[in-house]
Amino acid sequence: MSAFTLISRNPTLRMIAAAMFLVGVFNASTYPYQSLIAIEVIGLSKPAFALLLVLASATAVSASVLSGVLGDQHGNRRLIALIATASSLLGMALMLFFPSTISLILCHGILVPIGSSIFGQLFALARLVHPQAEGRDGILGTVRAALSLAFLAMLVFWTFAFEANIAVTAVYVSGALAGLGLLTLILLLWPRDGQTDWVDARSGLNFKQAFREIAAPNVLIRLLLLGAITSSGGLYMTVISLVFDQSAQRGPADVALYVGLVAGWEVPCLILLPRVARHFKRSTLIGLGVALYCCHVIALPLLAASPLIWGMTLVAGVGGTTMLALPIAYYQDLLQGRPGTAGAMLALQKLISDVLVAFAFASGTAVGGYTTVAFIGVSIALLGAFGLFWVDRTTA
Repeated sequence: MSAFTLISRNPTLRMIAAAMFLVGVFNASTYPYQSLIAIEVIGLSKPAFALLLVLASATAVSASVLSGVLGDQHGNRRLIALIATASSLLGMALMLFFPSTISLILCHGILVPIGSSIFGQLFALARLVHPQAEGRDGILGTVRAALSLAFLAMLVFWTFAFEANIAVTAVYVSGALAGLGLLTLILLLWPRDGQTDWVDARSGLNFKQAFREIAAPNVLIRLLLLGAITSSGGLYMTVISLVFDQSAQRGPADVALYVGLVAGWEVPCLILLPRVARHFKRSTLIGLGVALYCCHVIALPLLAASPLIWGMTLVAGVGGTTMLALPIAYYQDLLQGRPGTAGAMLALQKLISDVLVAFAFASGTAVGGYTTVAFIGVSIALLGAFGLFWVDRTTA
């Protein structure tokens, strides 16, 4: 059966797809504009913003690893999902009603990063619902496409909204609505712990054993390399609003349109990816994808004022697809029987990615400009892709 058929016939998979769509609405309301709001609206300095990125990553990875390990230990996945979603909603409310430096730090440095653990938990639940290898890549790709579709819809909406001179801080309104919708969805439709049709086996590992499993050399080296690869995506989200803001021809509406178009191209690519993935190793596809993606990252500061920049949305959409979808199944196969911990690996990966983004941003702006930042970030991502191909060279 196709992924669409499998999802449509299973109420939990339908709930996961709907939740992922709302996560996409939330992310589209937050991440593309956080650098612009922090630096240009709140008045945070560039070095302080780089530190905020590190704080956010540390918080996200702590919350996600704890959520993943606790979920595998006790099976209390619904409660963990509710806590995560409530944290995101509180962060949006703080910036919506009490905008300030303190609210910015609490929102983007602590509360929203805690809420980001829901991403890995949704994929962990999908693995439990459909544990078979057959059809898994299609399901994960289709579910992930729901997030990209939400990105497209929301950022097209913000394109027109910003052209109507709506303040950029209005993104917190849609973020709060998405958070409220996600909280309601989980309350009503997330399967209650211990009452599911599938077996959620307990890991039997204490925290020390669970962390030792993550720190195993064969897992850790791949985590570091995938973090370097996906840092190119974090760098793109960090600099796009700043690069476009510097250009006389661009503004917030262009940021929304560009990110929306990239997400739009990702949707069909994510759905078609399982057909291509059958014929190539994951590390090979990831390497090819990041090479394409790096072309668009370099083009951002170089072509921002040119109409040619819009052609790079296709390059970014095709290249970024492998970085979005393939690491999910990669970690699940690497950590068999640990769906929560495998989902938490995405947050660990993001921690590494964000630290590298912060390094590229701080060092690039210290010695040059956003073009220097892009070149440093691309070099890191390409080295990661080569490393992953090398360590996986003997695998099937």
